[in-house]
Amino acid sequence: MSTFEIEGGHKLQGTIYPQGAKNEALQVICAVLLTSEKVVIENIPDIRDVNHLISLLKLIGVKVEEIHQPVADKSVTGRTFSFLADNVDTQMVGSSEFCSLASRLRGSIMLAGPLLARFGMAIVPQPGGDKIGRRRIDTHLTGMENLGAKIESFMLRAVDDAKHVTIYGGYKIVSENSLHGCSMLLDEASVTGTANIIMAAVLAKGRTTIMNAACEPYIYQLCEMLNRMGARISGVRSNRLVIDGVDSLGGTTHRLLPDMIEVGSFIGMAAMTQSDLTIGGVALEHLGLIPQIFNRLGIETWQKGNDLYIPAKEVYQIDRFMDGSILTISDAPWPGFTPDLISIALVTAIQAKGSVLIHQKMFESRLFFVDKLIDMGAQIILCDPHRATVIGLAREHQLRATHMTSPDIRAGVALLIAAMAAQGVSQIDNIEQIDRGYEQIDRRLNALGAKIKRIER
Repeated sequence: MSTFEIEGGHKLQGTIYPQGAKNEALQVICAVLLTSEKVVIENIPDIRDVNHLISLLKLIGVKVEEIHQPVADKSVTGRTFSFLADNVDTQMVGSSEFCSLASRLRGSIMLAGPLLARFGMAIVPQPGGDKIGRRRIDTHLTGMENLGAKIESFMLRAVDDAKHVTIYGGYKIVSENSLHGCSMLLDEASVTGTANIIMAAVLAKGRTTIMNAACEPYIYQLCEMLNRMGARISGVRSNRLVIDGVDSLGGTTHRLLPDMIEVGSFIGMAAMTQSDLTIGGVALEHLGLIPQIFNRLGIETWQKGNDLYIPAKEVYQIDRFMDGSILTISDAPWPGFTPDLISIALVTAIQAKGSVLIHQKMFESRLFFVDKLIDMGAQIILCDPHRATVIGLAREHQLRATHMTSPDIRAGVALLIAAMAAQGVSQIDNIEQIDRGYEQIDRRLNALGAKIKRIER
């Protein structure tokens, strides 16, 4: 387990470029299984979750090659890979090696749609990922049942060389003939569920209509990529998608959007550390309400072309509703405020002037990291598992350094932001969680003036 040692009180200065979008990467990399032709994906971040998914594809026989291209423009970030799924070993799907790797990564569930559509069978081990509360997969499974697949429980007992027994549980999804289009109303606007059903439906017979579909930028990026491959998807960017199945798909080249979660994280980081920071190449049209929500926390964000500039401010004042009542920030399906930035909004409010109610609706464990912030001197009342009231310190009191553990990706970065604004030297353990979603965050921030040391244990 590795640790960050953070010396607080240092301001950032300069320009930072967001990595390619993690959540989009997990979807479009799974989609390469839908064709036997080469697919090239650009701007892939070097993070644990994405690298695990690429390893899974290699395990089942996908040919993966990193393409190295000299780049002079600093705004062009990320890696480029080619994927060729012309000889997939379906016998490896469901093996102990596959289940072991897939169970570490929640995004592995999105392999199910492409595997089912093209090969008629998929294994879904109980997925891993952040421990932020219940994360059911009913939407995925029900959607595939609607298309004609059969779902049954899956159990694998694996014994290694040291005679250790590991039990892998999950689901086996089978299409005895071919999938058939239908009309379905999703029980929730799940992003990964929508993506999985889209990928299963593009090769199904006939027309599929998905209502209450998620419409995040990740979804319309996936749809536009599939359409370039020969799919017939209409209603893109809306919550009603119509998919006319085709017999096969071809290759394409696709570039990931900048990661909007990183953009929001850097906005909060600039405010908390009183930094003069430019976030380069943010693709502002794909950020939704993110800039506006941070504006309501009193943070200025200025658009400069495709960049976002956050000027250093001594004090930022939290807004109120028009009737004078306390501001509430809550997560919601797109185009509402993304749940992945709730932790960042909460920590950013600590040193603001005023109070705000943070309402995290989706996951009942995502706010439990606030006890660490309270230990640092933050004024936070955890009302219940879903709501916390932050009473801003207005910089009248500085946060104290402390020793913490990262519980998940987003809370880990929220704790990192707090440590960067604190007085003294803090430690954050279990930073592998942060590495799952943020590429070399210590190196990138140190280049701007931060003092973060990675300690390998």
